[in-house]
Amino acid sequence: MIRGLDRRGFLELTVLGATSLGLGRWGWAWQASPSKLISPGCRRSKVKVARLYLAGSGLWPHPKLDVQAERQSYEQAFQEMADQFADVDFFIDELITDPRQITALADQLAQADGILAIHLKMGVGGMLAEILKTGRPTMFFAVPYSGHEWAGFGTMLRQEPPPLFDAILSEDKRDLAAAVRPIRALHHLREAKIINVTLRQPGEFNEAVKEKFGTEIKHIGLEPVVAAYEKVSDQEAEAEAQRWIEGAKQIVEPTREEIIRACKLALAFERLLDQEDATVLTVDCYGTMWDRTIKLPAYPCLGFSRLNSIGLGGICESDLRCAMTHIIFQGLAGKPGFISDPTVDQSTNTIILAHCMGTVKMEGPNTPTMPYKIRCVMERQEGVVPQVFMPVGQRATQALFVDPNTLLYFTGEIVAAPDIERGCRTKITVKVDGDVEKLWRNWTAGLHRSTCLGDITKDLERFARLARMKLINELA
Repeated sequence: MIRGLDRRGFLELTVLGATSLGLGRWGWAWQASPSKLISPGCRRSKVKVARLYLAGSGLWPHPKLDVQAERQSYEQAFQEMADQFADVDFFIDELITDPRQITALADQLAQADGILAIHLKMGVGGMLAEILKTGRPTMFFAVPYSGHEWAGFGTMLRQEPPPLFDAILSEDKRDLAAAVRPIRALHHLREAKIINVTLRQPGEFNEAVKEKFGTEIKHIGLEPVVAAYEKVSDQEAEAEAQRWIEGAKQIVEPTREEIIRACKLALAFERLLDQEDATVLTVDCYGTMWDRTIKLPAYPCLGFSRLNSIGLGGICESDLRCAMTHIIFQGLAGKPGFISDPTVDQSTNTIILAHCMGTVKMEGPNTPTMPYKIRCVMERQEGVVPQVFMPVGQRATQALFVDPNTLLYFTGEIVAAPDIERGCRTKITVKVDGDVEKLWRNWTAGLHRSTCLGDITKDLERFARLARMKLINELA
């Protein structure tokens, strides 16, 4: 083992081997082709959204409103935010002035992942009623003065069961991007395929998420992973290892050979997901894939971090609930989740979220790499993991997909990224938005949760309404 070796010293030991392979000094960039993914978490198809501009015959915003000019102002906003809709196919794009137009579009609307209804002029109640009859998830967007229809939305959403509907009432047209996000998350779940490397048999959870969301969970054994590992060349693994080594602040316990094996497995993971047309991989690493040490050719942790950083998903310990949460995060925020084993400190009203596997691109695939060290797995004192240091002062949202009907969450601010030899390697201390004692007293559904950088509470609320899930704030 090489203990306490800084990045420069480690590179001096490895540069000769790298040079002999013609690798030279690599910048931090992975070879994964962006074309493999339409957006983080989705590789198969764009989000199909029906964009409907609704204009009634009412007096608001003005009796002589130029409806075409009003529509054009929205189209300009969409053009200015084109990057926010790059993965969206507005396959229906219509001005609606009569409910019968909705009826005529019914067959096409049935193919939509969701409907974005934009309120231009008062008098759209009949049109909205026809839209809701389609049963497609619907987001309604209205700027002030559009009309009075919003006054009935609260009552409508309290019905049982409530319609698959939510609304954003905002002058800021940039919120149109927020209106699409819950539809995107539903699309990602429907298209998702999770590969679970385990000897366990599929259970009721797998069937339940397939039935409600369309998510496929496929169990495979060790052999396909080993086969993919053996197809990765030594030169490819050396190059990948060199990227990780050069990017690290420090290499503490692992040897160069261990890092190369971990990188070879990381490349095999990506190829396995390509072969399976899947976006998420998880390993039963402390269960059926464990026998005094990991059964895989290397620990999966670095490979998980790499998958998360390129817009796919690497999930610890066959945690399928966190896998589903991860997919939702990618749909709503374009960011991966950080699975954690938490510990509570009431003296500072904080919860410390810790896990050995940290993701180096927690803000999403096209963002800067966060500082990290290369460490071993703390509990096992072997393997290779990135110890990642997330930014202090950043907001964070922790959530868990408990079952197809329930989401738990809470929010807070990262106040520290501890670097101490206690608990797992990657840690963030989060000052919660409320009473941390209430949080632990409300805690249910096991230990693991998944954390996304940023406060995405509103996005979770809208997603929960369109998915007919109960969203529970654990701090409430």
